[in-house]
Amino acid sequence: MTVAVAPSEGAVRTPSDGADGLAIAGLTRMSTCDWPDHLVATVFAQGCPWRCTYCHNQAIIDPRTPGVVPWSQVRELLAARHGLLDGVVFSGGEPTRQLALLDAVQEVRAAGFGVGLHTGGAYPRRLARVLPWVDWVGLDIKAPARLYRAITQVGGPTTSAEAAFESLRLVLASGVDVQVRTTVDPTVLTEADVAELSAVLADLGVRDHVLQEVRTQGTSPQYQAAMVARGARA
Repeated sequence: MTVAVAPSEGAVRTPSDGADGLAIAGLTRMSTCDWPDHLVATVFAQGCPWRCTYCHNQAIIDPRTPGVVPWSQVRELLAARHGLLDGVVFSGGEPTRQLALLDAVQEVRAAGFGVGLHTGGAYPRRLARVLPWVDWVGLDIKAPARLYRAITQVGGPTTSAEAAFESLRLVLASGVDVQVRTTVDPTVLTEADVAELSAVLADLGVRDHVLQEVRTQGTSPQYQAAMVARGARA
């Protein structure tokens, strides 16, 4: 099987101290919206290889920024929340960017909690390593392949699309419960583009595809200006 490799997939390094090496940008101690029908804690991993137009987590994109929440806080939270939380969702950023994710996921499972994962599929090889310990995946598929770079703003015309769709195939083949989400960027996608993507996903076997509306809060000034200009033209 040929696996598309995202930029720097083989080069990212994290400390060799297990889950404690995970760079965490933020921790939500209780969430009802990050995993459907589950009460979870959400860990926001630092760093992402993509620069998506509508990203509302601009502060946690830079992979050089150190984490601000030690893994020990997550460990202590779980020890105090047995019977109260269903699991932990690893979000980002792009959590599969960090090699320490596997240790963190395994520790959560060993503690008796479920594991959810939010990912854009940028690193299919790393996703494949953690999937055996994951109970649910929220996978962002952003656009038809030909329009992917217009949203991720990195790599060649289809580089990020190749990684994302390979990740989708891996998740579908694994049997792990998955929800595919598409944030509809009106500066890139038309209604016809969205319909095209929905048809492609259905053909691949996706049964749960959710369309999300763009939120401009927290996005870059350039994107906010683009949305204002679009509204003025409407």
